[in-house]
Amino acid sequence: MLDNLNWWEIGALLLLALLIFGDRLPAVITDGLRLVRNLRNMARNATGDLSRELGTDIQLEDLHPKAFIRKHLLSEEDEAAIRKPLQGVYDNLRADVSTVHDDLKDVANAADLRSGGSRSSTATSSPSAPAPRASYDDAT
Repeated sequence: MLDNLNWWEIGALLLLALLIFGDRLPAVITDGLRLVRNLRNMARNATGDLSRELGTDIQLEDLHPKAFIRKHLLSEEDEAAIRKPLQGVYDNLRADVSTVHDDLKDVANAADLRSGGSRSSTATSSPSAPAPRASYDDAT
């Protein structure tokens, strides 16, 4: 919960809490911890009631709608049947994207070789001779 805070920020928050609540700070901390404990008990009781009603073992993490449907309502065959049409589309799209990616890499490598080769030839040749310019048709 406090992963993105460093020690200085936590100290500043504690100092601010001490200034705001003063002598009541221990009572406020106790009330906050009691509230968190009650919320955990309510969530545990709700999952227990839901487990009894559905007749399966449900954990708190299973209450996410996707996880709940995947674990408790769909069998493995049903899940495979739902994924099958989309898996083909995904595989085709992935193949197309990888082909385009490979083509772009080839073009970039060819352009790097041509520009690198022309730079080295201009460095060794006389400065009065202009370097040949690569056309768009040469790159494609």
